[in-house]
Amino acid sequence: MEGSRNQSFFQDIKSRELNGFRVKKRPFISSESAEFSEMGAVSVEHSGQTSPPMALSFCKTSSNCHIVALADEGGYVSLYNTRSKFLSSSTYQENAEKAKISEWVAHDNAIFDICWIQEDSNIVTASGDQSIKVWDVKEQKCLRALMGHTGSVKSICVHPTNHNVIVSGSRDGSFALWDLRCNNSSGQKLCIPSIAMVHEAHISPCQRRGRRRKASSMSITSVLHLKDEVSIATAGAVDSVIKFWDTRSLKSPISQACPHPEGSAEKERKLHGISSLSQDLNGVFISASCMDSRIYLYNVLQLEQGPVKTFSGCRIDSFFVKSSISPDAAHILSGSSDGNAYIWQIRKPLADPIILNSHEGEVTAVDWCPSETGKIATASDDFTARIWNIQSSCYSNTRSPSSIRRRIMAPSGKECRKLNLFPDDKTDCSRNDLDVSYSPVSEISTPESQKRKYSLLGYDEMKDKLEKTPESTERSPSSVLNPPSSLKRRTIRDYFLSAS
Repeated sequence: MEGSRNQSFFQDIKSRELNGFRVKKRPFISSESAEFSEMGAVSVEHSGQTSPPMALSFCKTSSNCHIVALADEGGYVSLYNTRSKFLSSSTYQENAEKAKISEWVAHDNAIFDICWIQEDSNIVTASGDQSIKVWDVKEQKCLRALMGHTGSVKSICVHPTNHNVIVSGSRDGSFALWDLRCNNSSGQKLCIPSIAMVHEAHISPCQRRGRRRKASSMSITSVLHLKDEVSIATAGAVDSVIKFWDTRSLKSPISQACPHPEGSAEKERKLHGISSLSQDLNGVFISASCMDSRIYLYNVLQLEQGPVKTFSGCRIDSFFVKSSISPDAAHILSGSSDGNAYIWQIRKPLADPIILNSHEGEVTAVDWCPSETGKIATASDDFTARIWNIQSSCYSNTRSPSSIRRRIMAPSGKECRKLNLFPDDKTDCSRNDLDVSYSPVSEISTPESQKRKYSLLGYDEMKDKLEKTPESTERSPSSVLNPPSSLKRRTIRDYFLSAS
């Protein structure tokens, strides 16, 4: 009983204000009391013909976050309103008719990936017809066709700040960069070529010397634009290696990560490809779904150490099974070949995952709603997509791993006198009769917030010190993926080394 009181006391302390700054509390699923409810399921069919869903994605803006886009094997794109009230007595077909906003034929082949751009006004589709298309959602009109791959386009990802720049990965073993502002040589605006392409990105030297190569073993299965705005991560079907590239020099990867140590057997390293990559909102963590039925979590600043966490329990038998890390890096959601979806707490990788078991076929695509906390979507080979909600009673106030905070010690007496906080040089910080008090440990966020804090208190010298010192900027959480101008680097590898 005493232990529970102490725990409650310290939990209460965490939620209090520190030096005038309130610690933001993030929702966190508590595995002990987790309750998931299925909000509804829709049937994926067109004119009475069912089609297995291949990809889905929630809108990214808060005003449209309730809309989910679903792409299927028939080449259709369908938009659904997830706020529709689904009756328990309704069939999946009736639910689809009620929730469907619009649909159109985007490709004559399967669509493997889909993403929203330009404040959710446009949508990008990647297809088995070897093309990528950009669509006006309202007009259902094709604005751009990106041509150049010689195999099915398996994955696409938009630049984190410039939505005109897109990276794609293909079954032909290449990944390409595209700029939607470019025209082709003939002046046409509809069909545009890539601005850069890397062939055989995940082929080993011995495979390059071989005469015969299977397309499946060459395939680029997933690509990511990292939050530093210059780096790209790629993964393939050939092995479990993630490669990192600097877009300013694509001759060779600048770094790589692998779940197996370098001394492990080559056979073990080659057996398992990667089906999907995902990153959290801050870009600190990258998750990789591997064909050994494990999901590996990497810290982008500690790639040389291998995965920091490993999650198991699902079954990944095909490259269609995807996973997604939550925006706040607190959970990982994954599909599975056993017909279930799984959710792990990142802080507790060894704990049993939460199982969502309503599907009747392999669960492939999954996604988190970025603004409506607790809402997720899953798609399956049973020709349905399902919307789930995590009840409010399932949350605790534990902070997520991505909420990085640094701490500094309070100024010493010598520093206080230097800053002229105490007019009398004999005054000591330890005196109890002073109006100004310091906590032994104080919170620090970013240099900008620190400047505001000290300017309000009149500490001009400290403000200038924070503004001019590179070390203070380097240590700030905001510098994790946005290096300050004082840190000159030629490639992203230089920044990784300096920041780690």
